[in-house]
Amino acid sequence: MDRSKLYRRFRTLLIANRGEIACRVIRTARAMGLRTVAVYSEADRDAMHVALADEAVLLGPARARDSYLNAERLIEAARKTGAEAVHPGYGFLSENAEFARACFDAGLVFVGPTAGMMTAMGSKSGSKALMEKAGVPLVPGYHGEAQDDATLAKAADKIGFPILVKASAGGGGRGMRIVRSAAELAPAIVSAKREAKAAFGDDRMLIEKYVDNPRHIEVQVIGDSQGNLLSLFERECTLQRRHQKVIEEAPSPTLNPAQRETVCAAARKAAGAVNYVGAGTIEFVSDGKDVFFIEMNTRLQVEHPVTELITGIDLVEWQLRVAFGEALPLKQDEIRLNGHAVEARVYAENPIKNFMPSVGKLSTWRLPAETGGLRIDAGYREGDAVSPYYDAMLAKMIAWAPTRDVAIDRLNRGLEDSDVRGIVTNIPFLSALITHPKVRTNAIDTGFIERELAALTSTAPAPGELELCAAAAAIVNDERQAAQGEANSPWQTFGWMPVGRRQRSFAFRVGHGPEQEISLNYGSGPSTLLIGERELAFTVAPKGGGFDLTLDGVKSSVAAVIDGHELYLRTRNGRFDLHWVDPFGGETEEQAGADKIAAPLPGTVVAVLAEEGAKLEKGAPILTLEVMKMEQTLRAPYAGVLKSIKCKVGDIVQEGTELAVVEASGE
Repeated sequence: MDRSKLYRRFRTLLIANRGEIACRVIRTARAMGLRTVAVYSEADRDAMHVALADEAVLLGPARARDSYLNAERLIEAARKTGAEAVHPGYGFLSENAEFARACFDAGLVFVGPTAGMMTAMGSKSGSKALMEKAGVPLVPGYHGEAQDDATLAKAADKIGFPILVKASAGGGGRGMRIVRSAAELAPAIVSAKREAKAAFGDDRMLIEKYVDNPRHIEVQVIGDSQGNLLSLFERECTLQRRHQKVIEEAPSPTLNPAQRETVCAAARKAAGAVNYVGAGTIEFVSDGKDVFFIEMNTRLQVEHPVTELITGIDLVEWQLRVAFGEALPLKQDEIRLNGHAVEARVYAENPIKNFMPSVGKLSTWRLPAETGGLRIDAGYREGDAVSPYYDAMLAKMIAWAPTRDVAIDRLNRGLEDSDVRGIVTNIPFLSALITHPKVRTNAIDTGFIERELAALTSTAPAPGELELCAAAAAIVNDERQAAQGEANSPWQTFGWMPVGRRQRSFAFRVGHGPEQEISLNYGSGPSTLLIGERELAFTVAPKGGGFDLTLDGVKSSVAAVIDGHELYLRTRNGRFDLHWVDPFGGETEEQAGADKIAAPLPGTVVAVLAEEGAKLEKGAPILTLEVMKMEQTLRAPYAGVLKSIKCKVGDIVQEGTELAVVEASGE
């Protein structure tokens, strides 16, 4: 193959992706003097990556298979804009050998490995066969071509349960199921294949021995077309939920220097088996004694920033230089490890409700400044819409420090100083996770989050005196701010009194809890807040995103968002959602029954798992929706009879659509 067609200098780069990674690639490409072309679906017309790029091309409808997974439309977009190269990001077609080959055939530089390298290493089955031949230690498993049910069942029985059914072409936990008995195998394969087909366009499966409570360690590698292949240290990715990484750090706190060199040498050997070119990751699993190769990701990883922060290397820049045909700028012995970095993935999801994805408009998007070792890679801005069609990741927050403890502290402070409203996010969950004592001491494994889920998703503390005072102050401050510019507004003067009143009362509650009252006293002399018999002097000084509240001589910073009668507050005690009870009555609240089997979000019905008339136990599966590329199974809220199914496979349903009716058994 003519290398001049594979690797050559280009001026215009098309990014075949969306969200955070598209924004990330655009920034480095522009810093290198390249023109950038974004692509987008109808759901992403106003997305951040579209605004950042020099040009943007509409691919098609919202569904990924009609837009971001459509190789022909991507290549046509490159042709229309004069793009000479394509960066695939991660996810979508980033590990699709046919897309890499199609780019080459169209005369485009593909910023990544060749189609042949992808076929050899990107396929979990293919890479395992190659590593077995090269002598790299593997987890016992089946990675053959035969995909019939009988072959997979025989392989699972030979390996011994528990086993892991895993998409050969996948990643990010999609198309992956833990199976602990033979009875669970057939439905797990059906579900995993369906999810893999939807996410990657490929439903081939492999089966591995499931290592209970392992550690997950991966090594960043990168090679050039001159024959140079480097490892850039390792990352610890053990904190996972449902096989999807949540927190990543580099270097691994588990390995000593000798172990680090051993695993990095094994990674170089693995990548060297195909003379690898481009950025990639060699992933290992450890049972506490041995380390086994599990797969190679032939692309950039979501967690690449932690490697960048400990090495000072811009991996996207290196990817582009390799695609130019240049040699890597450094040799192996010139790469230095400096400090420690930790990354948290910020998702639009509700951890308290089983991590259900959240969609809607980002009415408030306040993240801290990127200073003091803090880095934020985001794909959204205030006012952007989070749709149900794609991955739920909004941003990544990464902290660097000389030591692991300080890096964790910096990351936690960054999370604590973040306020995102309009949707539900996992930010409080992330903060609870990284500050957990066992995470601090690195006493973790891949099952840690599931075991500690109750503690990590505990509800916020009840609002105290500070929060009630802050709620009243927030309303007063908001009214003052709204009155700015209104020359005759009485609210411009804080001590204004309608018809001689000198007291104003407020009532707040959390959810459907009891009301808590507080009174504002004003007029001549200092203003005070009265809670029960306790009277507190206070002042309010507005500042961006909130105000400083001085209460009995103690100044506290308060972040506040008011949406009608709903108040969000962040104080030193945490985050609080309060409802301001309408002082004039008229409270109307829709009571949604817990038994309503309805679509929690817009999605597609991908499976109906029970028949009308069936007797169901509480928790029995009824149907499965695909929401944000992940499957959500809706279950019976109680024992009863399935009276009706109001949808069929393939239906696209909106949030709140009733999908099934269950009649309680009366037990």
